[in-house]
Amino acid sequence: MWDFEHVGSGSDFDVSYTLPSSCAAALQNGSADIGIIPAAAYATIGDLLILPGVAIASKQAVRSILLVSKVPVERIQTVAVDSSSLTSVALLHILFTKWWGGRRPFTTMAPDVERMFKQHDAGLVIGDPALKVDRSRYFTYDLAEEWIRLTGRPFVFAFWAVRQAALKDLSPTLDLASIFQESRDHGVQAENLERIAKEWARRMELSESDIKSYLSQNIHYYLDSACLDGMQLFFRYAEECGILPAAPRLNFVNVAKTLIA
Repeated sequence: MWDFEHVGSGSDFDVSYTLPSSCAAALQNGSADIGIIPAAAYATIGDLLILPGVAIASKQAVRSILLVSKVPVERIQTVAVDSSSLTSVALLHILFTKWWGGRRPFTTMAPDVERMFKQHDAGLVIGDPALKVDRSRYFTYDLAEEWIRLTGRPFVFAFWAVRQAALKDLSPTLDLASIFQESRDHGVQAENLERIAKEWARRMELSESDIKSYLSQNIHYYLDSACLDGMQLFFRYAEECGILPAAPRLNFVNVAKTLIA
């Protein structure tokens, strides 16, 4: 979002912030035209096009998507989940179903580890709360790290999607793909990562070095061929496990506002 907040790209857009799952709901009900959606939402919402090249993905441990447990994974019987990311919940279902001994019952709860543990063996914690977990106190499983270890592929958590109907009213001079790709490129520049880390260290009560390493090492921002391969495998496994319907073909926005395979 660097250019939207610092360069002026936002003047062409009405920008608001919410959870990824709420972004998906806004696209589904037509109250938003463009949004960062959990990858899983692409299988459940029709008429979406993907903005090419930009993602929230990981090619190693992601640190912010954790299964935190009182017991080793094979002894987990019940799981509380933070439902703010549909994709992370679906990924956890896949890990249990295919590799961790079968599906477990999930209960939606606020991402408070101690409260989760009062009723459940483990909790799925996402985002800022996961970065603050004291991993020395629990058994912890980084979901991206587990997926990569088991499949050899990156994992895509989210990407930009556009309602196809919204493109009809788009100005022909507005190159959506370039706008969002350039914003990403500017945001990952070293001096801008420094500024982001400094600002968010105060907000999150984490060190600047922790935030900078998370943003520069744990998150991969490019929807490249390896990530597309990993995302398609995720969709296939999610369908096989009965977690998601069959995902539609991956359709992308290009500069001419047409579809490319």
